[in-house]
Amino acid sequence: MPYIRFKGFQDSFVEEITPEVVENFASIVHIEQEKVKIEVLNVHMITNTPLSVEIMMFQRDQETHDQVAFRLNEMLKERGYPGVHIFFVILNPHLYYKEGLPLK
Repeated sequence: MPYIRFKGFQDSFVEEITPEVVENFASIVHIEQEKVKIEVLNVHMITNTPLSVEIMMFQRDQETHDQVAFRLNEMLKERGYPGVHIFFVILNPHLYYKEGLPLK
């Protein structure tokens, strides 16, 4: 945990950038790199849907979220992906369960 999900990207591209994404994210959020989970969501887009990155994580201060989004956006722009939508899905530790028990 947290999960960073890339939607609409090629698997090979996400695999290529994963080490840098994990390193940057862990550094900004102050967590161990091993906790960062990267996924590619292979979806069938019906309407004109932009590439996006969904970040599921527990709440941090606004500055931390801003830094994560900015750095990720810069990485994607540098590799030819401008205009990617980046958004956070904030998880509640009282509603996140491991082995049937809430984290808090």
